[in-house]
Amino acid sequence: MKKAGEIGCLFVSREAKMENQIKKLDGHYIVCGYGRIGRLLTQYLVQKYIDVVVIEKDCKHENQLDGDGVLYLIGEAADENMLIGAGIKQASGIIAGVGTDDENVLLAQLAVKLNPDIFVVARASRDSSKKTLEEAGAHKVISPYDIGARRIAHAILRPTVIKFLETAFNEESTEFQFEEIRVRQEAKLDNVSLADSGIRQKMNLIVIAIQDKEGKMTFNPEADTKFKNGDTIVVMGSAKSIKQLESLMRGQA
Repeated sequence: MKKAGEIGCLFVSREAKMENQIKKLDGHYIVCGYGRIGRLLTQYLVQKYIDVVVIEKDCKHENQLDGDGVLYLIGEAADENMLIGAGIKQASGIIAGVGTDDENVLLAQLAVKLNPDIFVVARASRDSSKKTLEEAGAHKVISPYDIGARRIAHAILRPTVIKFLETAFNEESTEFQFEEIRVRQEAKLDNVSLADSGIRQKMNLIVIAIQDKEGKMTFNPEADTKFKNGDTIVVMGSAKSIKQLESLMRGQA
């Protein structure tokens, strides 16, 4: 049987190891709150091979976090030192999904202060909080209740459309999927037109839309539209073809 001192040493050692792993991350995502939604979100991101750090204030989730093999910190997310410890200055995005809307407002403000380039997604439990969260720096505000209600309405009004979208967003589907792909500066298709890219002819992919780096969205782009560094392409097609296009946009094919 381990003595109390030995258990304490093991805990400190594990915590130090985790902190060292977090320090090595770059471009990761920080998930604040490991309730039902936070856990499912983290699992989805990990399945997509995205590095994640969880901040959870309730230590009762610690065994679950250990069991899930997730990097985490125990403490208040809306704390500057905690966010810095989670690597916010090197992170690509943060999900503010803690207990109350007021806490998420504070968290969004602090996140943008520490990393002005970070992408902030915030959960709102009240409609009245959406504007406040956006003003605090959230780029996207999500209300699970709104999404649930709309999903039920669409299932009634547009069942065929919903079936199509569910198939497209099903991770196990290889026939066709939706995906967004960023055009990198060194990409082989940078400054190449849609017609000359061979995306449709060789890969059988459909380009649904292109969003430029200023955020302007072009739906059903013309054949002479050129891909530019910083564009985000929304495509539909087989998983294999999407992987091929991702490599071309990273300059790895």
